[in-house]
Amino acid sequence: MNYRFVTEEQFDELVSDGALLEWAHFAGHRYGTPRSPVDKRLTSGSPVLLEIELEGARQVRRVMPDALLVFLAPPSWEELEARLVGRGTESPDVVTRRLERARVELEAAAEFDVVLVNDDIEVVGSALLDLLG
Repeated sequence: MNYRFVTEEQFDELVSDGALLEWAHFAGHRYGTPRSPVDKRLTSGSPVLLEIELEGARQVRRVMPDALLVFLAPPSWEELEARLVGRGTESPDVVTRRLERARVELEAAAEFDVVLVNDDIEVVGSALLDLLG
């Protein structure tokens, strides 16, 4: 995964020029996927895997209706809470906001083509590789 950091003005320009396949606000920052590298890989016949949030997935669905959208779900709500709190990397307010967002995302799982329960990293990883063909 390569990140390219740009100014707010440059990001606005990328959005207005249609240079991003998808973009969204997440955790206080804006993230986006440049369209050109994705198009190049797809044209060459290579699969592309994007790790994006719900709004980004909805944008991809609009511009690439044939895209296969995969939702990674937690084994349970309790496990999701335990994982977020157990990390110890975020304040309680951030954990609360992330859980509120997770509730919205879980309610949208039916918008995806495939739902994989992330309870065993090897099994989920293998399932993703199988989907990539």
